[in-house]
Amino acid sequence: RARLRVIAALHRTQLVEPLRDTLALVGDLERILSRVALRSARPRDLAQLGSGLAALPDLTTPLASSGAAELATFADELGAHPETADLLTRALVETPPMLIRDGGVIASGFDTELDELRALSTGADDELQAFEERERERTGIRTLKVGYNRVHGYYIEISKGQADAAPVEYTRRQTLKGAERYITPELKAFEDRVLGARERALTREKRLYESLLDTLNETLAAMTASAAAIARLDVLTTLAERATTLGYAAPELVDTPCVEIDAGRHPVVEQFITEPFTPNDVRLSDERRLLVITGPNMGGKSTYMRQTALIALLAHIGSYVPATACRLGPIDQIFTRIGASDDLAGGRSTFMVEMTETATILNQATPNSLVLMDEIGRGTSTFDGLSLAWAVAHHIGTTIRSFTLFATHYFELTGLADELAPAANVHLDAVSMRGKLTFSHTVLDGPANQSYGLDVAALAGVPRTVIGRARRYLTALEAGQADAVPSPQQALDFGPVEEPIPDLLREALDDVDADELTPRAALELVYKLKQLGDS
Repeated sequence: RARLRVIAALHRTQLVEPLRDTLALVGDLERILSRVALRSARPRDLAQLGSGLAALPDLTTPLASSGAAELATFADELGAHPETADLLTRALVETPPMLIRDGGVIASGFDTELDELRALSTGADDELQAFEERERERTGIRTLKVGYNRVHGYYIEISKGQADAAPVEYTRRQTLKGAERYITPELKAFEDRVLGARERALTREKRLYESLLDTLNETLAAMTASAAAIARLDVLTTLAERATTLGYAAPELVDTPCVEIDAGRHPVVEQFITEPFTPNDVRLSDERRLLVITGPNMGGKSTYMRQTALIALLAHIGSYVPATACRLGPIDQIFTRIGASDDLAGGRSTFMVEMTETATILNQATPNSLVLMDEIGRGTSTFDGLSLAWAVAHHIGTTIRSFTLFATHYFELTGLADELAPAANVHLDAVSMRGKLTFSHTVLDGPANQSYGLDVAALAGVPRTVIGRARRYLTALEAGQADAVPSPQQALDFGPVEEPIPDLLREALDDVDADELTPRAALELVYKLKQLGDS
């Protein structure tokens, strides 16, 4: 509720975007401070810490002057660390390297001793250039040049063709394919002086870096509190921005047991479909705790169930929800028995996993729990599955009394609404016209009249001959013929399986545009339809 009040205040004061723009400049300060505590923070971590602390005034000022008590409290929690921010700004170069080991981290002007050692190293470049020019003039070797590498240090390099002209005081240091490298007493003294200054500068820089970590650890607790407040503000401004962008509404959390959702939507599915999402209501109360949901596969039963759980979860973390209105009572846990999975390595079949999850729900759910159960009993025989599903639903409805969405294809379970006072039927609607199944994805009161399993199988691409055979067998079963199951000797032979004439006619007419037909094409179509009818 406190989060919801902050989100409402952010919307009311129109501070969402300004705060998010500032927060985008702040890194993960909690992670950085944990590295500071362990003394493993890298130079770029400290630079990011400094920029994050420097951004605090841009967050606290608008919050403190917003006129909203909830936001003013945030301003106090964020605090201010101007001295630490200033220290890090002065101590570090603008873009420090990844590691301290190579130096170049501490900014010029921060430490006098370090600046003097660096000046000695930097001035050596000019001195080295002057030495190179003097040696060229003195020896008359125009290809002579002075260089440096980390392995051999400073050297004088002369090409192979002029190596014989090297003075006697040149001592050979390295032989290459096309050149010789030498050292002289003067260059050796220069090397000792410069490399010594660089080494001392790096040592001094590492000591300053360690001292910087010591200073940061002195105020670590206060900075950690500020970082936690920044993280909370980041979460809430993001929730506020999503609520505006995605059209979410503020939920009302009440003490009365209920789940009342107007025009609820699935927050993920609606972002990945091209057509408009079909919203649906949910009505659960102390007198209506068990919804038996029927309807076709792909009709939207699982989406309806999951969006209800997601809306409840979002509301209970203090977020706005994808609905036009939402009123929720206390929910202690969300249990789900959805989908099909196995644990073959653990010796558990799909049905065993399903029953294990069901047992967990029956043993742990309370009257304040939200339970989603989808297709209980489908992993065993029809009568076993139906019996289990009925008993589970009956136990939840009479003993546990959780808020439950119970999706099933066992139409016999719709009779629970007549047996149990807290049970009710709802269904997802679909329409089959000329062999084509259309889903409305709309939840309506009452049970479904059929499951459209064969229609969905046809949509999936099951061959029409198989669908035709299944329709004939289904007709026999629905007619109550106990011996409808063929014997092995019959080899599943119900007689020749023919393409249903209505389906063939529909296919022949699917691509026909009556307004564009020429007289000749119309005549050819008549012959084609006549031929189909005769066959």
